[in-house]
Amino acid sequence: MKKYYDLLAQTRLFQGIEEQEIGAMLECLQFSCEKFEKGETVYRREEQIQEVALLLEGRIHIRKEDYWGNLSILGEISPGEVFGEVYACLGSEMHHDAVAIQPSTVLFLNTNRILTVCTSACRFHTRLIQNLLSVIASKNLFLTQKLEHMSQRSTREKLLSYLSEQAQRVGKESFDIPFNRQQLADFLSVDRSAMSNELSKMRKEGLLEFERNHFVLL
Repeated sequence: MKKYYDLLAQTRLFQGIEEQEIGAMLECLQFSCEKFEKGETVYRREEQIQEVALLLEGRIHIRKEDYWGNLSILGEISPGEVFGEVYACLGSEMHHDAVAIQPSTVLFLNTNRILTVCTSACRFHTRLIQNLLSVIASKNLFLTQKLEHMSQRSTREKLLSYLSEQAQRVGKESFDIPFNRQQLADFLSVDRSAMSNELSKMRKEGLLEFERNHFVLL
């Protein structure tokens, strides 16, 4: 685990906590670490979870599949990001699947130990609780932004809303998105062929340029 201490010190969950304090905190939080191969499920829908998960390596998609097999991608988890925290704090069943799309390493932290200040009164335990609240608030903001994209009426408007938000996030007109074409279609809940056609039209109209997952807004 020590090789991940530098990464953990830079995460939102451990923000403000010194790297040398992380080892003791992990023991206090009854941590475990597990590896997942590509395609393996970290958390399953309807599974009741009691641990907050933090991705150390790889990539994970939070997704939902309906009765007919239609897939929607609700979000992507990158190294250093937390997932499953809302369900773990509520003690409720997962509503979605968390699936590794690359070989991934996940850190699990006992939620009850996070939310209950231990008898030894760890120096940074209160800060950790504050950080977890910040993580949850940030996820709520992300979902609000996605709702803005989804509320657009046409495929073009959804694409422009999402790409505009990505450009504003990095502060420039050239940027990479974390999805391939099928994943982007699943994220925006649109037909892939219709989306690809719309992207081609917008390129011909001089609105944007793109190559794979790299986009330039003109």
